[in-house]
Formats: sequence, C-alpha cells, structure tokens
Amino acid sequence: MPLNIEDYALISDCHTAALVGKDGSIDWLCLPRYDSPSTFGALLGEPDHGRWLLRPKDSAALPARYYDGDTMILVTRWATPTGTVLVQDLMPHHNRRADILRRVRGIRGTVEMDQDLRIRFAYATALPWVHQVDDEQFCLLAVAGPDATVYRGPELTADGTSHRGSFTVNAGDVVDIEFTWYPSHRAVPAPLDGDFQLQETRTWWQNWADTCNAEGPYRDAVMRSLIVLRALTHEDTGGIVAAATTSLPEYFGGRRNWDYRYVWLRDASLTLEVFLNHGYTSEAQNWRDWLLRAIAGDPRQVQIMYGLSGERFLPEISLGSLPGYEGAAPVHVGNAAFTQYQADVLGEVMIALHRAREAGLVETPFSWSLQRALLDFLGEHWQRPDNGIWEIRGTERNFTHSRVMAWAAFDRGVRAVTEHGLDGPVAKWSRIRDEIRTQIETQGFDAGRGSYTQYFGGTTLDASVLQMPQVGFCEADDPRMLTTVRAIERELLKDGLVLRYQTEAGIDGLPPGEEPFLACSFWLVEQYARSGELENAHELMERLVDLANDVGLLSEEYDTATGRQAGNTPQALSHLALVRAADAIVEAERDTERVA
Repeated sequence: MPLNIEDYALISDCHTAALVGKDGSIDWLCLPRYDSPSTFGALLGEPDHGRWLLRPKDSAALPARYYDGDTMILVTRWATPTGTVLVQDLMPHHNRRADILRRVRGIRGTVEMDQDLRIRFAYATALPWVHQVDDEQFCLLAVAGPDATVYRGPELTADGTSHRGSFTVNAGDVVDIEFTWYPSHRAVPAPLDGDFQLQETRTWWQNWADTCNAEGPYRDAVMRSLIVLRALTHEDTGGIVAAATTSLPEYFGGRRNWDYRYVWLRDASLTLEVFLNHGYTSEAQNWRDWLLRAIAGDPRQVQIMYGLSGERFLPEISLGSLPGYEGAAPVHVGNAAFTQYQADVLGEVMIALHRAREAGLVETPFSWSLQRALLDFLGEHWQRPDNGIWEIRGTERNFTHSRVMAWAAFDRGVRAVTEHGLDGPVAKWSRIRDEIRTQIETQGFDAGRGSYTQYFGGTTLDASVLQMPQVGFCEADDPRMLTTVRAIERELLKDGLVLRYQTEAGIDGLPPGEEPFLACSFWLVEQYARSGELENAHELMERLVDLANDVGLLSEEYDTATGRQAGNTPQALSHLALVRAADAIVEAERDTERVA
C-alpha cells in the first residue's frame, strides 16, 4: 500500500517530477515529462506497479527529511542503532537528460542499505527486459518498446521481476546511485558526474530563489510554494501543470479522481500573477509565450486546458493496470474537462496579461490582436451557461463566478485602452462590462440570505465568489461581500476549513462527498486580510500553513476527520493561493502601520 499523501516529497528537474516517500521509496515518476506514462506507479497501487526503494535495512531506522536550502534537493537523514547516513535525492537540472541521482553519505558508524528496484513502463503495462552490461561499475539496462533506463550503482540481483541488493556505508563514504531514462533507439547515456550535478543543481535552485522578494511572517512557506510552482513549470515550453500526479482521490474511496498533469489556463494565469508579484518576469514572459502559442487561432476553439506544449487532444481514459490510491478507482489518464466551456478562463487570462503589461512586458501586434479576438468572442457568448470553475459535469448554468470573470475580462480590455494606449472598441467593452455587473448584482445575489450565490437564480453558496474582490469587482469590505463571507462561514465551513460548495446539492453530476478545498481556505484568509479582519486572517493562515507536510507541500484538499491530505499533489492552486494570502497579510499590516 502507498503511504499517506502527505508522506511524499517532490523532486523535479522542471521537465518532470518524482514523489519520494518517507520510507525512501520513489512511488511516482513519469518519464520524460510530467504527463508521460509512469515508470514508477506504486502510488496508485502496490510496489509491483513500479518503485525504487532505498533505505537502511534496519526496519527501526528513523528518517528526518528536509530540502537543502531553497532548492529541490531532498535530504533524508536516517538514524539507526549502528550509524547514521544522509540520502540526497535530486533530479539534476539543465543537463538535458531525465536523471535521478541518489547520493548516500555515511555520517556515523556503519549502516547497511537496502534497495528494491521495480521498473514498470507505460502505467505498469510493460514489464521491461532487464540485463546487465559491461561498465566501469555495475550497470543494469531495462528496455520495453520506446522506453529504456539505465541504472548505475551498487550491485542488484534479480528476484522475480524486481531487482534487489544491499550495500554497506561507513562514516565518510559517498555512494552515488544513478537512474536515467532515454529513448530506447538511442545509445546508452554516459554516467553522471555526481559532484558536478549536485553542485550545479543546488546553485541553480538557490540562485533562482535568491531573486525572490518575499517577506513577512510566512516567508518560508511562500518561498517553498514559489519553488514548488517553478518545479511544476516545464523548462522548455513554459507550461505550468496543475499538479504532478493523476487520480489521487479528492474523497477517499470515491470517484473524484482526475488527471492534473496538464496546463489549466486558470491555474497557470494565477501562477503568472504570483511570479510577477515576486519579481520573476522571465517566467511570466515564458508563460505568456506559451499561452499565445496554445490559444492561437480561432477564439471559438480556445480550451480551458492544454498539454505541456499546447496539445489540444486530451481524451480521458480509465486505466485497468493501476488499481488506484487505496483502491480509489478509476485511475484516469487525460481529462474530459478539456471539452468543457468554462467562461471564467478568458477572464483569468485577460487579468494575467494585464498584470504582465503593468509589469513591463511589451505587447506585440500578435499578442494584443489575439486578446481583442478573445474579447470579441466573449462579447458574443458571455451570456451562455457554462461548466464553471469547478468543471461541473452536470447541467451547464449561469455561474456567478464565471460572470464575474467575464466582467473582469472586459474591464481589463477597457483598461488596456485607457491606461496603456492600445486600440479597441472601448465604448462597446464598457457597455458590456456594465451590463454584466447589473446581472450579477440582480441575479447572482440572494437578498434573503444576503450573499452572492453559486449561480443565477439559485440559493446555494460557492466559495469561488471569494475571488470577487481579488479581481476588482468589489472591495473586500463591501457590505454585500461581508454578508457573503458570514454566509460562507455558516454554511461552507467544515471543521474550520472551506468547502467549494455543498456536493449534496447534486449540481456536479457526481456522487456527494468532498473534503475542504485548501485554495478556498486561503481565499478566505485573503478576504479577511483585505477587509481588516487581521486576527481572523492570521488564525486561519497559521492553521493552513501547519497543514503542509514536513517539507512544506500541500495537496488539493484536506480530510479533517483523519488529519490527511487528499487530492493530487503538490497542487499548484493551493500553493499559489498560499502566496496570495501571505501577500495580502503583509500588505494589510503595512496599511495598519501607516494609519498608526
């Protein structure tokens, strides 16, 4: 059985990522990209679905782990009665290969280490042909179809369809173990220079982190979140995946299991904003270039999500080869939501591109003409019901959040003309913007409850309306917003954390049951901070930061009954919402100091 979700740490080379468990097992790895088929898939099944275990033989060994400074190099310190070792796990950055390096360093005494390597290509459907080859050190090749890997390190022996081995580490010893993926039709890659790759990777991550302007009481959590967002950003294309995993359940044992290894326009747009707010303009430029390539063409064909290179065809299939995390099935590859109409994404895209303009990114004739085309399309379709931010698989509706984001799209179009001197039908956009506002205030507000609603004409609540002040539709201390917050506190809090909406209402076409959504809880922190409720903001923020695992990672949701993280991990939306919430607190405290 896999570990709890919060027991995994992430390592990444900004092309793909691996999840390393507290037990020393890499249980999830897709090569060579985040969205490639898995090579290690035990996270969604059993060890025989693929893993790479490296840990002391002593079952009583105690691990303590941390990241090496502001990097993606994971350090695990194993203490045993006979000695202590450090294991450094990393995916070398900028060597244009798909490698994992696991360095074992003896600290004290003597420790016997165990390995268990089970390579299972193509979501555990392809058991490779494995054989030893002549090399300066022990070298094991595995091949199946288009995939090949090479292992270099201490000797392993075949045991059925796994390869096992043990080796002894004394104080002062350094043992490097390499695992490299390559296309099977190419030559076997050369060995790594462990010292060089470790130093280069450490330097790259630390240099990237050193340019960050984060500050305030939650700086460490902000810094780790920004590093996670960078780790989920594809180095070559600029695409930002929503998470490193597929099909980790939002509700244990349920069917809400989705593939998040793709680029959602919404999540990526919000990530661009937090990157810009912390001085990372090159990442913003790369993402804008990705966006313009991905959505180029007929605006009617714009999707809510794409592949890492802008791929459009992401059919959702259920895998029979992986039984699912703790049996939560089905395991999905692809995501049917790519066919949905979600009107809000155009608003998030326009907000992000406006923020890029404000940060100094220069518009090109192509980039602005494309934005005009998006607004032309939205001008004809903004009244169309949609699937909404939560990708409802039930009946399309006039979701209030979607209308707010449509308002924001036209608002940014107007401001592009009036504030930045670009050309466009500003009178038309202003008229549509005002018409949308009127609809929201009259049809998306329940006067009896005193709150904005999930959809026009309904009475149910939705935490997504917490984003209304974030995009400038209203002030955080607007009376209607404050009464909406009180309603959310009454009806959408579960053990003090925020649900997206009440799944029992049956609007999403799925069986009821869901845990609090971490991003929504961070949105409430931001709302508290911007409306002057700083004590509430700090109280909730501190609780949320404490929900991160021992190395600062957050998944999508949190099961308050069992104290477990739930959903895909690490979740970009959770981490970017954390950064926004922390920034709002810092800004609110500055305002308080100015007044004092």
